[in-house]
Amino acid sequence: MHFKKKYIQQFLIHLFTWISLFFLIFFPFVYESREFPPDLIVRFLLAGVLFYVNYFLLIPFLLLKKRNWYFAISCLLLVLMCTFFLSSDFFPKPPLNFHEKLRVGPSNNGVERGVITFLFFSIPIALSLGLRIYLEWKKNEDIRKIIETQKVNSELQFLKAQLNPHFLFNSLNAIYSLSVKKSPDTSDAIIDLSELMRYMLYEADKDTVPLYKEIEYIKYYVQLQRLRLSNSENVTLKISGDEKGKKIAPLLFISFIENAFKYGTDYNGKTSVKILFLIKEDSVHFHVENKIGVFKKKEENSGVGLENIKNRLKIVYPSSHKLLIEIKEGIYSVDLTIKL
Repeated sequence: MHFKKKYIQQFLIHLFTWISLFFLIFFPFVYESREFPPDLIVRFLLAGVLFYVNYFLLIPFLLLKKRNWYFAISCLLLVLMCTFFLSSDFFPKPPLNFHEKLRVGPSNNGVERGVITFLFFSIPIALSLGLRIYLEWKKNEDIRKIIETQKVNSELQFLKAQLNPHFLFNSLNAIYSLSVKKSPDTSDAIIDLSELMRYMLYEADKDTVPLYKEIEYIKYYVQLQRLRLSNSENVTLKISGDEKGKKIAPLLFISFIENAFKYGTDYNGKTSVKILFLIKEDSVHFHVENKIGVFKKKEENSGVGLENIKNRLKIVYPSSHKLLIEIKEGIYSVDLTIKL
């Protein structure tokens, strides 16, 4: 289908070019009710030959292969041959006034006739050159966009592949800590993890997911963390706005939340994490903060998950996101706004 559409577009471009050229050549005679010169049709046909010889042969086999001098000499020779042919005595050349010379080209003066004819035949060479260069540029631009899209998709898949085992590793650590304590919540934690993994396997492989499913996934994760914590009084998740009917790229928030739980535990084992979603008609604002606890975060080592999300945001929402990370008065906070 794309192949057919491309050739239809090229056909229409060529048709428009020739209609325009035909109009420029024949309109003065029709408009002023003047008699056509006997060689006008031949000129038009030779212009077509020059156009397509240059378009299909000289440009692809000489110019596009960097044989510029051969291309220039070949074009010059072709134009000179056509000029010589039209300037010969093969066609009768009625005397014309000055204005007619400018419009048509023939003249009683052989030199002047030859110069005007040469300029006339230079037009199809220039037109075919401009058209072919434009189409080649457009073809290369389309190829570049396809390659860029493939590169972005490959990078996104790679980043997602990095994130999944990273997330699973952290979740298994949480369940392991419950099992060591012989907590009765271990079975609930395993169920929560199964829900999380189901989402990651069957939903998060898409380019976008419903926002409500992404938030549901985060609820399961927070619930899993609460089960593992000895004190989760200061763990809050607040969602404002309507998440229904909106879509977003998957797994954009989870690494920031993981980070908050990882670094938000103090020396007494208390965890302080606040998560907020403010959902508007055309945007989502996400805020998460945690007190910097025992495992103080180092700027130079932000972790695989966090770097993953930063890279994904640059690819998926290059000009429609704002990310602000701050450390202030012992509080590590992340503010992320995404335009949907």
